[in-house]
Amino acid sequence: MSIMLIALPDIFRGIGVDPLQPGNTGLLLWLIMSYLVVTAVLVVSFGRLGDMYGRIRMYNLGFAVFTVFSVLLSVTWQHGTSGAVWLIAMRVLQGVGGAMLMANSNAILTDAFPARQRGLALGLNQVAGITGSFVGLVLGGLLGPVNWRLVFLVSVPFGVFGTVWGYLNLRDTGLRTPARPDWWGNFTFAAGLIALLAGITYGIQPYGGHTMGWSNPAVLAAMAGGALLLAVFCVVETRVAAPMFRLGLFRIRAFTAGNPASLLASLGRGGLMFLLIIWLQGIWLPRHGYGFTETPLWAGIYMLPLTLGFLVAGPVSGWASDRFGARAFATGGMLLAAGTFVALQALPVDFGYPSFALILLLNGIGMGLFAAPNRAAIMNSLPPDQRGVGAGISTTFQNSAMVLSIGIFFSLMIAGLAGALPRALTNGLTAQGVPAPDAAKVAALPPVGVLFASLLGYNPIRTLLGPQVLDHLPPGHAAYLTGREFFPQLISQPFSDGMAVAFDFAIAACLIAAVASLLRGGRYVHEDGRGRTRAGGAPTPAPAVAGGGTPRPASANGPGPAANSGPAANSGPAANSGPAANSGPAANPGPAAGSGPVTSSDAPPPPPPPPTRSR
Repeated sequence: MSIMLIALPDIFRGIGVDPLQPGNTGLLLWLIMSYLVVTAVLVVSFGRLGDMYGRIRMYNLGFAVFTVFSVLLSVTWQHGTSGAVWLIAMRVLQGVGGAMLMANSNAILTDAFPARQRGLALGLNQVAGITGSFVGLVLGGLLGPVNWRLVFLVSVPFGVFGTVWGYLNLRDTGLRTPARPDWWGNFTFAAGLIALLAGITYGIQPYGGHTMGWSNPAVLAAMAGGALLLAVFCVVETRVAAPMFRLGLFRIRAFTAGNPASLLASLGRGGLMFLLIIWLQGIWLPRHGYGFTETPLWAGIYMLPLTLGFLVAGPVSGWASDRFGARAFATGGMLLAAGTFVALQALPVDFGYPSFALILLLNGIGMGLFAAPNRAAIMNSLPPDQRGVGAGISTTFQNSAMVLSIGIFFSLMIAGLAGALPRALTNGLTAQGVPAPDAAKVAALPPVGVLFASLLGYNPIRTLLGPQVLDHLPPGHAAYLTGREFFPQLISQPFSDGMAVAFDFAIAACLIAAVASLLRGGRYVHEDGRGRTRAGGAPTPAPAVAGGGTPRPASANGPGPAANSGPAANSGPAANSGPAANSGPAANPGPAAGSGPVTSSDAPPPPPPPPTRSR
């Protein structure tokens, strides 16, 4: 994800498409978001298939599929719109492989490590994912100008190695639950989520005379229809013999509280990434001597403190929460992240870098403190035969949060820009000799075009005016308009207005996530059904469930919150800031799971007939 985001200008130049033309905005959006949408839709199904047929099998197949379509992304012979459509189609199919990887990676690690070590294990895996995110930003800036095809080919050797090494070395240690596929559940979930995410994607595009498409009947119908299908999915899952996702898992307090918290955290982090990229590339870097074409690479480098904070906090918080509990770390991390958004809001647009770097470092630490404990607490709460589908639900809302963050933050930014940007553009352009009709035409363009120009590292005024206007201006005026000073100064105040609203939303999201983390209850570890795991000791026999003889899930009884945490292990190319949030019901119908002895209200429903352990 990160390498392609930075290399987008080179990719579009390579296939001969101007992504800022009104008719091409959809191509740009879908090339960015198609992978996210596909992985968000399919991870639940592939997680369930991993529970049924083996997680290692699905994981290894994901590496192979991802690698094949990485090759096909680089060999397109088409140009123009057909070339862009080919790339989008290959990204969709590449996302199928990514979904197989992401759906099963967390469950594999949870199977492989005992509860007292999962936080550290998942934290170290998160370090790999975050490191890959930063490496992608740098490689995209280096390889894209050489040849855009290298952006896709560079992942092929890693995919080949992962495929071969996985088949030779990985062994499935989890439980399998043989069952028939839940076709109706899969269909209603996939169709509903696709409709909802597609509606959000088109909502930020202009419609009619409006700067955004939220009044577009098609957008409203897609979102309403998607929500209705997801409601039907919930009904279907209560009626079928072997549901794709057991809704009774939401009776586990650690699972139910952790998922909405991580959804909100992912929303805040996803929005922060886009805000910072636009802030650096469109305003700060040009004003400090960097050419527009250089800004994508340097934006990634200047955001390094954010990555370092995550790298430090991920494994440390995972290790510490294994011993001292998840609740304090997750709640404290969200409060720290909210404080950093307040600090960013107080910075001037033309900030001093040391202050900016310190805030980014603290934000990375806060997000890392949250992500590690929260993800392991979610994974520890799942029955062994439901870890694949449970991890899939979490990853679904992690990737959905990225799509939501694009829709929400771009909408807030566009709303802020729409009021002040047209007047600023008109006055600034006419003052430099641009004819009034041409200035009015540029000022009337949707603000999303200005945001995309900044995001892609284009020279905004050169792109918006074009040579037909610039060639008729005095050379000095044309040079000033397309230089590094005019556009960043012009957009600074409108951008600041829009950014303040966006940061307000991020602050609110982090504070609500902190409250959800605080309400997660004490430690809850659902082991293999053979005993309760006490806070500091060995398992003790668990009582049988009345009527069926099936053991209850393990619970931890001990002082303080649970020490079972760790960041999301994300094997896919996208480096994620934290665990995925689940949008399922947040209400817990019974007492807090893990806060005391197991009772019928805090344990999930009995699992299906005893599963067989795979080799």
